[in-house]
Amino acid sequence: MTPRFALIGVVTSDMAAALAFYRLLGLVFPEGSEEQPHVDAELPGGLIFALDTEKTVRSFHSGWQPPVRGGRVGLAFRCDSPAEVDARYEDLVDAGYHGELKPWDAFWGQRYATVHDPDGNGVDLFAPLPTAE
Repeated sequence: MTPRFALIGVVTSDMAAALAFYRLLGLVFPEGSEEQPHVDAELPGGLIFALDTEKTVRSFHSGWQPPVRGGRVGLAFRCDSPAEVDARYEDLVDAGYHGELKPWDAFWGQRYATVHDPDGNGVDLFAPLPTAE
């Protein structure tokens, strides 16, 4: 049997703050998740997006420490249009999240932007640009 990719996990220092951020991006978590040490949101196709508190991770890995610098994993959310990239970026920045890279038309044919979640993880927003004919 071949292993199959099933879960994306993010460790957070503040569950409520992380939930607020990812809910603004459309992820659905159960009510009352703010008080839980681990929560899941099912994504289309059965993939799971999970949040764990630092305390949870330390419960099974006592020496774990959060990275000092940014990680090498990127998260990206596809938007329906370039205008939605701009709107989602503004919604997140207006809600107090750090806008790392303002929306721009990338040379590879996408409207692209990057916002940091409450733990400093880069979260990209993108949508295909209309093709010129």
